[in-house]
Amino acid sequence: MIKELKINKGWVKKYEEVESAVDDLEVLFEFYKEEEVTEEEILKKYAEVTEIVDEAEFKSTLNRKEDELSCIIEINAGAGGTEACDWAEMLYRMYVMYGEKADYKVSELNRVSGDVAGVRSVEIELKGDYAYGMLKGENGVHRLVRISPFNSQGKRMTSFASVFVHPLVDDSIEIEVNPADLDWDTFRASGAGGQHVNKTESAVRVRHLPSGIVVECQQERSQHLNREKAITMLKSRLYQKEIERQMAERTEIESGKMKNEWGSQIRSYVLDDRRVKDHRTNFQNNNTDGVLDGDLYGFLKAYLMWDGK
Repeated sequence: MIKELKINKGWVKKYEEVESAVDDLEVLFEFYKEEEVTEEEILKKYAEVTEIVDEAEFKSTLNRKEDELSCIIEINAGAGGTEACDWAEMLYRMYVMYGEKADYKVSELNRVSGDVAGVRSVEIELKGDYAYGMLKGENGVHRLVRISPFNSQGKRMTSFASVFVHPLVDDSIEIEVNPADLDWDTFRASGAGGQHVNKTESAVRVRHLPSGIVVECQQERSQHLNREKAITMLKSRLYQKEIERQMAERTEIESGKMKNEWGSQIRSYVLDDRRVKDHRTNFQNNNTDGVLDGDLYGFLKAYLMWDGK
């Protein structure tokens, strides 16, 4: 109830901010008609109010129940071998940095390292209000084009990685999972060494037999805690699957069925040309370093405004 109250207060505050800004503009316009303020002053105020209204319109696209939830981001390396594994880890770093800048609590849930470098797959949790709503448009294949540091001839290489974003279910959403439908395995956690490697089988893997969904978790040292987190991750995926089923008739954008290869990407990161372009919204940012350091707000906003039309 406290969380719901906080969210509702946020909407009321946003409305009051817009109302106050528009009222101030109307008063200033009256002064302008009386020639008590200059045209430059009224245009400056108009630009400020337009920005406030645009921001409120953008926030209003986050109007689905699941938008309010935290999220789990799953990243899988695609076509491209070692290069793709490195690209998957670059995406991992990008989302971690975005989450930290957005004041979300970021934690790694599971990691499968690449043979040479990077990761074959990794899952992270971004905990905070509207994390899923903001990041749900990241679902799809991300394409990287760069001069490869793994190619001795310095050739330009193309790699792919897929990103799946699931809402992290909380107590406000009831999802029943029958224990008889679950097949559990335990294994030793993997990692770079030191504290990340367990000598006991604390990592867990669970298969949901009716859906075929498989979830792994090695975040905690305790098998019991990893089982609890794995159940939450499983419920999140089941919830995401239900959302996709409900949205299937309206759109295929979030279907998550695109192949992890050429021609199916939602966004291209071309480092030597210094441009990152979203192929759905045509939004582009030429500061590639900034984007890879977590500057995703422009892409997230452009997608939500485009998807909400």
